Amino acid sequence: MTRVILKPGRERSVARRHPWILSGAVAEGDAACGETVEVVSSAGAPLGYGSFSPQSQIRVRLLSFDPAVVPDAAFIADKVAAAIARRADFFVRGETNAFRLVNAESDGLSGVVVDSYAGHLVCQFTSAGAEQWKEAVVAALQKFAPDCRGVSERCDNKSRAREGLPTDVPFRHLAGAEPPELIEIFEGEVAFLVDVRKGHKTGFYLDQREARRLVGALANGADVLNCFSYTGGFGLFARAAGAASVTQVDVSADALALARKNEALAHLCGTKMDYVEADVFQYLRACRDAGRTFDLIVLDPPKFAEFKSQVMRAARGYKDINLLAMKLLRPNGILATFSCSGAMTGELFDKILAEAAADARRDFQMIARTRQGADHPVALGFPEGLYLKGVILRAL
Repeated sequence: MTRVILKPGRERSVARRHPWILSGAVAEGDAACGETVEVVSSAGAPLGYGSFSPQSQIRVRLLSFDPAVVPDAAFIADKVAAAIARRADFFVRGETNAFRLVNAESDGLSGVVVDSYAGHLVCQFTSAGAEQWKEAVVAALQKFAPDCRGVSERCDNKSRAREGLPTDVPFRHLAGAEPPELIEIFEGEVAFLVDVRKGHKTGFYLDQREARRLVGALANGADVLNCFSYTGGFGLFARAAGAASVTQVDVSADALALARKNEALAHLCGTKMDYVEADVFQYLRACRDAGRTFDLIVLDPPKFAEFKSQVMRAARGYKDINLLAMKLLRPNGILATFSCSGAMTGELFDKILAEAAADARRDFQMIARTRQGADHPVALGFPEGLYLKGVILRAL
């Protein structure tokens, strides 16, 4: 087995249980893409085992921090089984039939994501090591996931390209029954149709489940503007809670078409629903110029910053969009604003919001914070796993 020797002092991150070994930390060692390697300190002390990725800045992704335990198919199966067992309450409570089963590094399986949509499991294998262990993961899912109907894979993640993995086929069916064109899921009383072949991520933003519920609780009687609405999640929760009106805004006609289908699932009446295909920045400016205002605005934009080098540019985007939204809120109005950029810290996001409020010349109270749900846990040794940050503000 190839040994990867770290530079002096670079073993400290491993001691903190961080699974990434960056290329700049490696003194010696080269291996094939996805090959399991032994990681040792500059003094030769064994540190653990991980998967090698020669093309990625993340050169090794650790799987075992125990020098006595070498990862094999049984090791991977045990990790998958443990991740599923930790989510037993999701199967038992029955509050939703869509949730994450494996959350990559935070479940000890770097680069492996598995989401369940009514028993149809959709995976992302975003690292060289994850690709290497794909068959073991799929076999374990079929064995241990209680309601597994079938297993598929989304292959269009940008991380795969950075690892030198193919992305030319966006979707592959791997085992069991193929998923239908649209899968119906539910969160409480609200139902959605999910396109796991072409939708964002694995098909739906499961990580915003708790935030959707919270926003809905604040929407009774409100005129709601849901920006970057995708297939309408926040807007449909607002509608179910008795919003007076909901305007769903997204640049994608396909997403809005599915949002309309989701509206039809609920068979609710009394809320005026509008759908606007537009660039959100331009739409907010048009609302400002027309003097339109709202009681509740949701800003759930796509990832503005993927790397630390992009943070300052992203900060300008976050400030601009929040400043625009703040000017459109009525007195006592609610702004639910989010960042899904892992490189954007919570502290910086708070600072951006404070600066936007100052420029808007308005006072706000912070009434809640949100993050990804319990099925998207964050390992203490892997703070990058806390990527989703939400702040709920009330205008004074």
